[in-house]
Amino acid sequence: MPAAVYPRGIVPQSPRGSVLSTVHLPMDGPPYRLSGTVYGALLNHRTQLDALGDAVDAPPYKAPPRAPVLTVMPRHMLAADGSDIVVPAGFEAVEIGPALGIVIRRVACRVSVAEALSCVAGYVLLGEVNAPLASHYRPAVRLRCRDGYCPVGPAVSPAAELPDPDGRSARVWLDGELVHDSSTADRVRGVARLVADVSAFMTLQPGDVLSLGRSFGAPLARPGQRVKLEITGLAALHHVLVAEGSAA
Repeated sequence: MPAAVYPRGIVPQSPRGSVLSTVHLPMDGPPYRLSGTVYGALLNHRTQLDALGDAVDAPPYKAPPRAPVLTVMPRHMLAADGSDIVVPAGFEAVEIGPALGIVIRRVACRVSVAEALSCVAGYVLLGEVNAPLASHYRPAVRLRCRDGYCPVGPAVSPAAELPDPDGRSARVWLDGELVHDSSTADRVRGVARLVADVSAFMTLQPGDVLSLGRSFGAPLARPGQRVKLEITGLAALHHVLVAEGSAA
């Protein structure tokens, strides 16, 4: 399994300031690095849409999404395995869950579903963290885009090692107890469809990461708790929750 890969000069930093080393990612093509650009798919779990019920047809949504609903994880959100996750002042906990990160191998622009997987170099575990949201419609940036709220796994699994990315178990452990057990299945758009539909309106570059999105029902984690995120076949993420102001 290749080691974690981050672009030179823009590697993720933990809230404590430790910087990850820069290494190359072996691929079928030239050895690209992760670009530092991470996109996330929101409302991509069917269970989440079902949970909205009639609200999905009422304001502010007005209708189920017809195209992928994307968010951008800026570089300040990226964090290393083992970094602290800060619970903001005024909040008792944050929502946290694992997501499948799709690492792009070659330029993907208006690709079909049939050719989408040929654009994938491999997969990496992402952590998706946010302060509790009242709505997924234009969510407040201050609740989603905080420093370190997109941990990136310590290793990338080549695509050949995960021939069934849409059927992987995804789990959250808090203080050694399994608190959320889901999978990468039951998505509105699986890996191939998501890559194809996103590439229809924006070009994905080698080293970009596209998140499949975490499962509905992500648990709450509180300061002092230890969390482990995992998706079968990918290197796990381990973090400690700390209250804002207590991190060194």
